[in-house]
Amino acid sequence: MAGELYVVATPIGNLGDMVPRGIEALQSADMVAAEDTRHSRRLLDHLGIDKPLVAYHDHSGGARVDGLLQALRDGKTVALVSDAGTPLISDPGYRIVRQARQEGIAVSPIPGPCAAVAALSAAGLPTDRFTFEGFLPAKSAGRCKALQQLANETRTMVFYEAPHRVLNCLQDMASVFGDDRDAVLAREVTKAFETFHGKPLAELVEIVAADSNQQRGEIVLVVAGAEPREQAAKSDEQQRVLGLLLQELSVKQASTLAAKITGGNKKELYKLAVEMKAQS
Repeated sequence: MAGELYVVATPIGNLGDMVPRGIEALQSADMVAAEDTRHSRRLLDHLGIDKPLVAYHDHSGGARVDGLLQALRDGKTVALVSDAGTPLISDPGYRIVRQARQEGIAVSPIPGPCAAVAALSAAGLPTDRFTFEGFLPAKSAGRCKALQQLANETRTMVFYEAPHRVLNCLQDMASVFGDDRDAVLAREVTKAFETFHGKPLAELVEIVAADSNQQRGEIVLVVAGAEPREQAAKSDEQQRVLGLLLQELSVKQASTLAAKITGGNKKELYKLAVEMKAQS
């Protein structure tokens, strides 16, 4: 019989957050597939668990995936862990999970800590609907382009960000979403220096710029979605700009330029331009 793949959440800072089922899964596993074996070895040592550790991350080749799958085919139990939090949430791992499921191998999640959910739960922003966006592009141009595509998003948005980029990221968010958009900077969640700052984006920029400590550690940014009336106003403005441009330019040129001017989605504006052109 085939073995079983456990997807085990691990603490994001406070080792006391390791759930009992997660400890049992690590104790019973034949091997542990870890993003960083040195990091995971410290956790296993803390728990008094001695198991073979195998590196598995974004740069793992096909041979490593095949080796883990073969162990599962041979009836072994493999525990998949990331450096911190729930595996596969902005972490590597989906390839082995997908292949295991395709081969009929049992995949069992052991739920536990997740930085995105932990930050969201304490942010004080709407949680009935939200979207997890992970890490934005590292360079400002790419980051602003990604943010422009989210400018009309009405759900609360959750982002991860590297400490050395957080100030630039907040500045770009203020530029694209507006200075008054509410947001929360959640830093070092569950750790000794855990901090939450909930302010409009412009004020968060000032706080982070003035305090270098806010540019350290693990960071989650939770940003309020666009107000429906704000979304409607932007839609009206995009249509007005597009109408003016269509008087002088082709559909493709007008939609591309309108997207740059208004921060709208180029594909959506192209479809709208085609409709407007057909009606004219």
